[in-house]
Amino acid sequence: MTASPAPARYATVATPPGPFTVVVTADADGRDVVLASGWTADLGELVPVIHPSLRPAATERVDDLPVLDVVGKFFAGDVTAIDDVVVRQRSGPFLTEAWDVLRTVPAGHPDTYAAFAARCGRPAAVRAAANACARNAAALFVPCHRVLGSGGGMGGFRWGTPVKRWLLDHEAAHAPVPA
Repeated sequence: MTASPAPARYATVATPPGPFTVVVTADADGRDVVLASGWTADLGELVPVIHPSLRPAATERVDDLPVLDVVGKFFAGDVTAIDDVVVRQRSGPFLTEAWDVLRTVPAGHPDTYAAFAARCGRPAAVRAAANACARNAAALFVPCHRVLGSGGGMGGFRWGTPVKRWLLDHEAAHAPVPA
């Protein structure tokens, strides 16, 4: 008889732009891996955006997760604290690569969708780049909020443009000075 997998764990923390929930699972070494996150206290808004092959069969609410310490550091001004958080998302080759590329957009220096598409090596794929942002399940840790409309406008954001604006302003105020 095989043991059923442990349920994914989730916790919610208050942040300046609103409640932030993170869903994690453990990797083979027992380390937490983010499956989904966003500005909601409703787990029902996060589970559906997890790829079906990664979606947990069960979830368990916990009071705290180690990744929330990183979230706290980010909101305290260390906008690079999120850079090393392990995230697991799954999709086709372009989206998977685009999510990795999103993690290279520096805090305080947002890209446009066109620049992001070029950064992905597909300058003509502006809509595909926007789709990668829209389908990102791990908000904050895969910083899709750092991509703006090609005309410089806010563009969309699953958690609302006021949250996106707050994040961009926070990062601009605390971004490391480029070398």
